[in-house]
Amino acid sequence: MSDRTFDRPVLVKNGQFVQEIGCLEDAFDFFDEWPRERRGPIFDTAYRACQRAYDGQISPSIARDAFAGFARSAKILQESLAPLPWMASSKSGRGGVAV
Repeated sequence: MSDRTFDRPVLVKNGQFVQEIGCLEDAFDFFDEWPRERRGPIFDTAYRACQRAYDGQISPSIARDAFAGFARSAKILQESLAPLPWMASSKSGRGGVAV
């Protein structure tokens, strides 16, 4: 894992699509496209956290949490999707086939 990669991605709603923000570079790209009229103190705080992580002053996980907090406040955070039924482990004991 890169020192600029998040331990787990942040999912954000971007129009009709869900976008995965998995590293600092993705976060900076997202910040650059964010409308100026919608920027505020929470945006600034998250942006600064990502800059500090990029410079090695804080861990990427702290920057990830700051980005997720910004996304939550902007009401664009997409909670992780539940695993699909066939991805969940089976407790049948019969080769993973439920009976």
